[in-house]
Amino acid sequence: MSQPIHIYNHPFRFLLYLEWVLLALAALTEALPNPSPRFAARLPLLTILSLAGFGLMGLRLPTGKQIYKLLYTSLEILLILLTAIAGSRGIRLFPFLYLILVTRSCLIFQLPGRLVVTSLAFTLFLLTLTRRLHRFPASPMWQERLRFIPFSFALLFGLTLVFVLLLMNAVLAERQSREKLAMANEQLRKYALRIEDQATLQERNRIAREIHDSLGHSLTALNLQLETALKLWQSNPAKAQTFLARAKQLGSKALQDVRQSVSAMRSKPLQGRLLEPAIASLAEEFHCSTGVAPICEIQLRRVLPDEVNTAIYRITQEALTNISKHAAATEVKIQLNTTATDLHLAIYDNGRGFDLDQNTSGFGLQSMRDRTLALGGRFEIYSTPQAGCRITADIPLPRLPQ
Repeated sequence: MSQPIHIYNHPFRFLLYLEWVLLALAALTEALPNPSPRFAARLPLLTILSLAGFGLMGLRLPTGKQIYKLLYTSLEILLILLTAIAGSRGIRLFPFLYLILVTRSCLIFQLPGRLVVTSLAFTLFLLTLTRRLHRFPASPMWQERLRFIPFSFALLFGLTLVFVLLLMNAVLAERQSREKLAMANEQLRKYALRIEDQATLQERNRIAREIHDSLGHSLTALNLQLETALKLWQSNPAKAQTFLARAKQLGSKALQDVRQSVSAMRSKPLQGRLLEPAIASLAEEFHCSTGVAPICEIQLRRVLPDEVNTAIYRITQEALTNISKHAAATEVKIQLNTTATDLHLAIYDNGRGFDLDQNTSGFGLQSMRDRTLALGGRFEIYSTPQAGCRITADIPLPRLPQ
């Protein structure tokens, strides 16, 4: 059930204030003495009480069950008719009560209900107008001159009702659109935070696995080498020195693993560098750690957006890491070029390869694929056992300003 409309959650509080001003003016008019008994109110106290009750009803509008809405509207119409019967001629002919009735119906009914209430308000106004003007004493000459006044007055009031109805529909539709947009933005914000948290958790898990598998293994082996060297230092110094040399290599490898993990955690891995020298730096690190010098063919004919630079750097970094760990390759090639509309990245190696049907769901491969797809690109892997691997990423680029 929908929450009723109160003064504190009224969607258009200025309308409520305007209702009170109009009703207060009408009540004040009815309370003041009229010099002409013909135009005076029959029951001024009843008229004022009816106006007060009509105004108080605006403090709570039903928005739940349909029966409550119908009873509410029926009571409003009853008060309007009571005011028309007991009030002065001026308040009978002044149609602001019907306008308030239509505006309230727009807040509690859907479009069919609004149309019904608007038609009913126009009909009641016509009946009241016709009844009062027929009883207006006038000579035949004046009746001939004034015969078009009821039609003009009714037409003007009908157009006013239509205008109020269309205006309220437009305002309510615009308000509902804003609320839906706000809800959608809030939902998107929650989804973005959830995806960010999930991506952060996955990255942490990956780094934890990297530290456990590489750094942990290197430090364990380093500890064993040092323990053996200590035991052999007195009895066989030459052999102990061999173990110390091996320990130094393991320490260097552990230090490299730490640097790679720190680099992976950086939010801006390029750190202000251009993409081409950043990839050259990755190739140099790969050469130092594996002894294999990658061939870099880079042709960037335009400035790339920051998000594209970061994605290409991360994809290249992850690909070279996988090659150094699993491929046992002796040749590696990195190709990167751009056109007016696209960027193409390809990384080749002649390593041991793998079966695509069995090994395409690893975190590294999935991370490269997700980065490419997030930019609207296409990511492909081509590999077979003992036949190397080729990774390609094609990313669309924004059009250059003319």
